[in-house]
Amino acid sequence: MPEKKDYYEVLGVSKEAGEKDIKSAYRKLAMKYHPDKSDEPDAEDRFKEISEAYAVLSDPDKRQQYDQFGHAGINSQYSQEDLFRGVNFEDIFRGFGGGESIFDMFFGGGRRRGPSRGNDLRYDLDLTLEQASTGMETTIDVPRAEVCPTCSGSGARPGTSPVKCTSCGGTGQFTRAQNTPFGQMISSTACPKCGGKGQIVTTPCEDCRGAGRVHRRRKINVKIPQGVDSGQHLKLRGQGEAAPEPGGQAGDLYVFINVRPHSRFTRSDSDLMLEAPISITQATLGSDIEVPTLNGKARIKVPSGTQPGSVFRLKGKGMPRLHGSGTGDLHVRVNVRTPSALTARQKELLEELAAEFGEQRAAEKGDKRKPEKGEKSLIDKIVDEVKGAVQ
Repeated sequence: MPEKKDYYEVLGVSKEAGEKDIKSAYRKLAMKYHPDKSDEPDAEDRFKEISEAYAVLSDPDKRQQYDQFGHAGINSQYSQEDLFRGVNFEDIFRGFGGGESIFDMFFGGGRRRGPSRGNDLRYDLDLTLEQASTGMETTIDVPRAEVCPTCSGSGARPGTSPVKCTSCGGTGQFTRAQNTPFGQMISSTACPKCGGKGQIVTTPCEDCRGAGRVHRRRKINVKIPQGVDSGQHLKLRGQGEAAPEPGGQAGDLYVFINVRPHSRFTRSDSDLMLEAPISITQATLGSDIEVPTLNGKARIKVPSGTQPGSVFRLKGKGMPRLHGSGTGDLHVRVNVRTPSALTARQKELLEELAAEFGEQRAAEKGDKRKPEKGEKSLIDKIVDEVKGAVQ
């Protein structure tokens, strides 16, 4: 299979192009290569190519996915029919006729006369960081339109059947020819009497009142893989709303994930960051400290002379990566706490230590001078003393 061209290159626009520029470029190319009017030998292939490019770049979500991952991001997220769903081609081809022909080319040829598809649904699911880490199986409650069990979706009272629409002869469509500067264009519209169904319910079902669908709340089981992150979604095929006509395909259900902020951990992809407070003596003399992880506790060896803001890495203590590709790390940043209240004995010991280092309290001596350049602070001198004692 030949490699697909860049969508921006196909439409002849820059990556910074706005919505209007993309729409204008597509309309111009579509008029040129529409198979109903073009004599180019590759018109149909070119028309498919530019229509696919427009379907992606005109949708903000699909465009973002394409900009980030290229064609691989589109192919992994959308089926061919998903790609075109929601694109308003009719607006572009208004007065030209043939907006439906895009779907004809991609989905089997000929006007689509089969039952329409049910609507897709979205469900937003909140997770804790711990749940996102381990994965889970849960049940969600989804309101949706389902096939009426009483009439099996026909809309007719049991024992009766819909009758053929006399206005359209059961086709569900009116076809008309329109003369345009490009020649005669054939377009079809839904029959206003039967709504495009081709049949009319004369004796409606009492439960669904002739609609063929009823609204229910359905409990659906969802398996959340470990390592999911906010903004990602799961697609449950066929779990959306039932089609409005018998025999139509049900829509899909998209479960969008939102991982709530954690009180201790900050997430960056598969890595976690943790702030851990330590005392001056722990930073100066060194210590073993215990820190929390998503799976219990872990210990970190803090060497003597550790500076505020130092970061220690615990390999494999972060978030699992999706699809079983390993685990991220936990990064622990230590913050040295300076005591804000001292007992008389603690103050006396610090003053003795300051004297030992040759420092004087500026408040008592009236010395307003600033430390000279290169002069070490009390903490630095403590560290030097400790290192000297260790050596």
